[in-house]
Amino acid sequence: MDFTDTYFRRFRMEIDLYNARLEDSKLPDGYRWCPWELTTVDRHAIVKYHSFKSELDAKVFPCLGEYEGCHKLMTDISRQRNFLATGTWLITWDGMGNEDPVDCGTIQAIVPSKIMGAVQNVGITPKHRGMGLGRALVNKCLIGFREAGMKRVYLEVTADNEPAINLYRSIGFRLTRTLYKPSQHVEAPSY
Repeated sequence: MDFTDTYFRRFRMEIDLYNARLEDSKLPDGYRWCPWELTTVDRHAIVKYHSFKSELDAKVFPCLGEYEGCHKLMTDISRQRNFLATGTWLITWDGMGNEDPVDCGTIQAIVPSKIMGAVQNVGITPKHRGMGLGRALVNKCLIGFREAGMKRVYLEVTADNEPAINLYRSIGFRLTRTLYKPSQHVEAPSY
């Protein structure tokens, strides 16, 4: 088998929290917030897996295409000394009362410096997209950063993910840098 490198274009986007007008993070009927707890690692990993397994990001970051990879990633993020619990959330769908609750949104936050926060892995499962849950997650996370004293927050997004880029721009994020992420994948042998 041959290993080849493919490069994916990604954007680093930043927001100035002092000037940001953050919206109330009210969720649609049937949805509720679940704050970070150590016992929610598995739940975050499951949502992360179902959110990314069929998306381009699973090619950029192969761990997102496997549950085990998502679990390891979530565990690693939550164990960092700069992990921000107040910026890390799940959204759960309770349905109309006659269904079992289902987690459908996840976001994590870390604080790499005294003034800068970093959003990690905004994920909404396919069935629950288009309802404003991604916007609510990002705003809720940004409020957590603001309360922690951060001045700026950044995130990275794959350049081909136009819906996410448009969402982040509408919240107030601005493109600050273009990055190229190598993703090693295996090419099938040709006979």
